[in-house]
Amino acid sequence: MGAGTVVTGTGAASVADAAARLLPTLPAGAAIAVAGTAQRLCPELVPGQLVVASELWAAGEGVTPRLVCQLPSARLLADELRRDGHAVVLGPVVSTVGSPDHGRRGGRAELDHADGDRAELDPAELDPAELSTLGALVVDHDSAWAATFAGDDRPLAVVRAVEEPPGPGAMVAVDTHRAAQSLADLRAPIERWARACRSRRVVLASPRSFCAGVERAIEIVERALERYGAPVYVRRQIVHNTHVVGRLASMGAVFVEELDEVPDGATVVLAAHGVSPDVRSEASTRDGFTVIDATCPLVAKVHHEARRYAARGYEIVLVGHDDHEEVVGTYGEAPERMHVVATADEVDDLGLEPGTPVAFLTQTTLATDETAAVVDALRRRFPDVVGPSADDICYATQNRQDAVRSIARECDLLLVVGSANSSNTARLVEVARREGCRAELVEDAGQLCLSWLDGAETVGVTAGASAPESLVAELVGALSALGPIDVDERRTTTETVRFSLPLQVR
Repeated sequence: MGAGTVVTGTGAASVADAAARLLPTLPAGAAIAVAGTAQRLCPELVPGQLVVASELWAAGEGVTPRLVCQLPSARLLADELRRDGHAVVLGPVVSTVGSPDHGRRGGRAELDHADGDRAELDPAELDPAELSTLGALVVDHDSAWAATFAGDDRPLAVVRAVEEPPGPGAMVAVDTHRAAQSLADLRAPIERWARACRSRRVVLASPRSFCAGVERAIEIVERALERYGAPVYVRRQIVHNTHVVGRLASMGAVFVEELDEVPDGATVVLAAHGVSPDVRSEASTRDGFTVIDATCPLVAKVHHEARRYAARGYEIVLVGHDDHEEVVGTYGEAPERMHVVATADEVDDLGLEPGTPVAFLTQTTLATDETAAVVDALRRRFPDVVGPSADDICYATQNRQDAVRSIARECDLLLVVGSANSSNTARLVEVARREGCRAELVEDAGQLCLSWLDGAETVGVTAGASAPESLVAELVGALSALGPIDVDERRTTTETVRFSLPLQVR
């Protein structure tokens, strides 16, 4: 089994012996994991399924059930096991004890008899219905004892593989083979969990999370639901975040790809990334539509510039990603004159003759340093190129990138909260990596891979402009579940921008 692993029998005596052999070999504060089989209390569980304990209870004949301890990192371990392909359920585990005196030592209950002995009961002697009222999923003999001997200064994990309870008159659980198979593959993910458990510093980049345009778009949908009632139809995602979209959907918003999916007479919201004139025209001509435009005012500014340059006879180079909804909408303002490039190298491939009047625009959610490289290439090839008087990169995009740059070099890892289809969020990852910092994108705390945290003493955290601050709080909470954290918020600027709402929802 290797160093740091002991095999025990069941019950307090075996666990006490194991603790006596193992604990002296471990550094102070080292994590401990308890793994083994358990008998199911929840009929939905199947043999071989893994239960990760979110809390431990002690119960016995004539004993008032007591909460022994809660295991705050259980959810992270459960998610890690799922990523490894295990069938996992998270929930309480109960251990059987024989008439203990429930004292307290720190945060974990002592399970000592008044006479100093320790004992356990056969689960068959207990009423499964009574145990299940605790919410317990499985029952074992020793997890609660292990928590007691481990003490309060060590992270603890408990993983149990489900066995079928013995039938009437039987002494041994049946179908143990599948439980043994599940336990055989636990070592690697548990070791990743143990290496992730430590004290660390968490540096919060600020500004982060919602910008004024995102707040405005979300409020438009919320107010439309209040004023016009559900359903309110939204063309595409109102903002690029699955949690935001899911919450609004639960309130009655219906998200569609195109307007032909919307019935006549409906209330329709156009998403924050903007749409082409063709889409706007289709919406205005549909029978009985109430159309509310949630386009971010900064995107609307780029659309205005596109129309202005096209009217003055310029060929327009739009710096951006041609599959992004914002770029699709801007392109539609002057498709006969618009040329989309994403990199400086693509400037050389533009089929424009020397002397052609050229103007440039940029997608608002790009990384500022990459955009500057493309604009420099345009100026080298077209010395007379013109652009907007102010940078089209959104103030919030700029601020969040600057905040990441301010902390990236002192972090061992930077976690960026947001959805994969969010352009401004993806750029934050790129900015951190260009600063030499390891960076990862997470939708929420459930995507936090424990291997990323191995050796990470200082972890930076930020969020894209479409990600709720609640997800940041959840992620910081997950980090704190792995050990004590010291949180340092680093603010580079304060945002005061606010945008007014459309008349239909004021």
